[in-house]
This record gives sequence, structure tokens and C-alpha cells, in this order.
Amino acid sequence: MTKNNNGFSEAGLGKLREVLARHVESNKIPGLVALVGRGEETHVEALGTMRHDSSEPMRRDTIFRMASTTKPVAVAATMVLLDDCRLRLDDPIDRWLPELADRQVLKRPDSPLGDTVPARRPISVRDLLTSTSGLGLDMTAMGSPMMSAYFERKVYGENGWLLPAVEPDEWIRRLGTLPLMYQPGERWLYNVSDDLLGVLVARVTGQPFETFLRTRIFDPLGMKDTAFYVPADKIDRLPPLYAPDPQTGEFTIEDPAEGGRHSTPPVFPSSGGGLDSTADDYHAYFRMLLNHGKHGAERILSRPAVELMTTNRLTPEQAAARETWARNVVHLSHGQGQHGGWGFGMAVRTYRGDYAPVGQFGWDGGAGTTTYADPHNQLVGILLTQTGMSTPDSARLIHDFWTTLYQAIED
Repeated sequence: MTKNNNGFSEAGLGKLREVLARHVESNKIPGLVALVGRGEETHVEALGTMRHDSSEPMRRDTIFRMASTTKPVAVAATMVLLDDCRLRLDDPIDRWLPELADRQVLKRPDSPLGDTVPARRPISVRDLLTSTSGLGLDMTAMGSPMMSAYFERKVYGENGWLLPAVEPDEWIRRLGTLPLMYQPGERWLYNVSDDLLGVLVARVTGQPFETFLRTRIFDPLGMKDTAFYVPADKIDRLPPLYAPDPQTGEFTIEDPAEGGRHSTPPVFPSSGGGLDSTADDYHAYFRMLLNHGKHGAERILSRPAVELMTTNRLTPEQAAARETWARNVVHLSHGQGQHGGWGFGMAVRTYRGDYAPVGQFGWDGGAGTTTYADPHNQLVGILLTQTGMSTPDSARLIHDFWTTLYQAIED
């Protein structure tokens, strides 16, 4: 078997391209960009088209909505503050986020909002990093009083999107009118803690969240196309986001490029799901994590910070609850999401449940994105599409990408 110079077999990469092309040729995924890398070498496939009804080809530098794949990158801003001793893991957040001081906690997660007990302790920085603050989105319990309140008070769901749509101070004021669902540190819950981290970083630094990210993470890594919106001179590189009709499969534009939600700066830069980026930019970031926080000769994060981020931080009980949640979320129930653990801002595999080994870390996004790094194989894999998870097609593509990629490794 012929081996190429980046540790993949030529036959394996050929099979990977065939499998990816099959999904594009099915007419369910208009286009994709896949990047796989070992060491400093990369292999990229850009297949299909930018739009389902055009012949404009997908390009390596296409910019995608990263959705929840934002989380593993945006969390680095908080890690910088820990490295700089401007935050400590067990600091209460009340000093910077007083709206969340003196919390009440629901007696049960489905209790009426007034049926509460006092929080046993304040929310800590560690709770936000591990998504155990007691606040979160549970898309499997949309009818509960707490989930209804998120949308009624427009903490989430304003304009129909699961991204905050008001400026950070107003958003956290609204959030502060609600109780916690669980005691701080008790239970893993999705997304809200990540958005709170962005507000925390801005208040600690006195800078806009994106400014701090750009200064300390994006610019040093050369992530020139990563931001919370796509400027006019790059908008031609952003495809529309499709949400196929679940019944007919017809392509419906969820978010256009020009004039869409990612064409102007957002009022709330969402640490939970707001970034736009490219395969190469994300490769630079995840390669830095595999290099223990270094990019070339420059140190971006300390080695201990990276180890904290990329190893499991959940108790067995917390991890079991997270796995139950993942099995009930549409885009994670087709083979992704079953990892066992969670670090800071990302999943960590703690058992061998598929082709990926223990220790792999990263996350997936509802806009059809997946990014993971694997320390054992020194591997980064990135697959980006413009097809959201309203149907299982992009989730199945992601699953097949990882299954085929691991077969291509040849040492």
C-alpha cells in the first residue's frame, strides 16, 4: 500500500474522496470542504458547489458558519485569562457578572419558575468552563417552564435563532431574571455557559470579546478569516446556509450570505455558536492544541491550560447525563456526540465507541460542521458544509467522514 508523506495511505485518501463525493452526488449536500492533517502536512478536498442551484465551485478558502463548533475555539480566551492570573478557576463570577449573584434554583428542572430553593454556592469560573453552571438549553424539554421562559423573555430565540440577539448587558439582565435549573456544579447543560464566558471575558478585560480573541488567539495563529461576521469584501466566499425540508428534502435557505445574519457585526458575539471561519484557520487552532499550546516558536496557551481543556472534567454521573442528552439531539444522534466526557468547551472521548480513539477532542455544529483533534495519531480532521441539521444528511456525512478518515491512517 502506498503511503504519502503525511501518514495517510494514498488508497485511503482516495476512498475518503469517494465517500465524500458520494454524499455530494446524492444532491443532499451541495458542497463541502474537508481538511485532514498529521504533523504539518495537510490534505484538502473541496467538492461540490457553493449553492445547490449554481455551478460555482466550493473552494478551500470558503467561509462557513461554525455554529457550535465555535465553542472549542472561543473558550481559549478564558484560558488566556487563567494563564495571566486575571481569573482563577474557582473564583465566583459574581464580581464580574453581578446579575447572576444570589441565585435561586428550581426544585426540579421541570418545576414552575417560582418553585425554588437558594443556591448552595455561587457559580464559579470552573462551572462556566465545564458547562455546569446550572443554566443551559435542553432541546428535549422544550415545554418545560424554564425552556419556555428562555424564549418568552427572548434570552434565546429572538428572530427565531438560538443565538442571543441583544447586546450582552441586556442579555445577561434577562438571564438574571430566571432561576438556575440545577445547583452550580451539579449537572452538565448545553450552551448557556459558553455564551456567559464571552460576557465574562469582555468584562474582565474591558474589551469587546472579539477584540480580545483576535489579539490573543486569531492574529497570533494567522486565523485571518475567523470572526463573528463576514465583511463585504469576503462575502462572496460565504455560501447560504440551507435547512432542508424534513419532509421533501427541498433546499430552504435558512440564512442568505449577502444581507444575512452573518453579513454584519452581531450585537452579541456568541461564544456558544457565532464564529465564521475556514478549514485552514481551524486547522491552525487545533494544531496548536496538539502542540501543547505552541504555534511555531510562539506560545499561545500554556501546556497545563491545554491539558485542562482537552481532558475530561466531568464526573461519571455528569457524563452519563450528557450522553443521554446527546442521544436525543437530532444532529448528534446519528453517530456523533457519543464521547463520554467533556473538557472545557469541547467533547473528549473517554471510551472507544467508534473508529476514533480515547482522547480525541473537539465538537460538532448544527450548521453541518465537525472539528476534532486526536493526540494519539497526531491527527486533525475538519469537515465543513453549508447544510444544517434539519435532516440527518449532513450528520451522516460527518459520520462517514470520520469512519473513512481513520481507515486512511497508515504508519
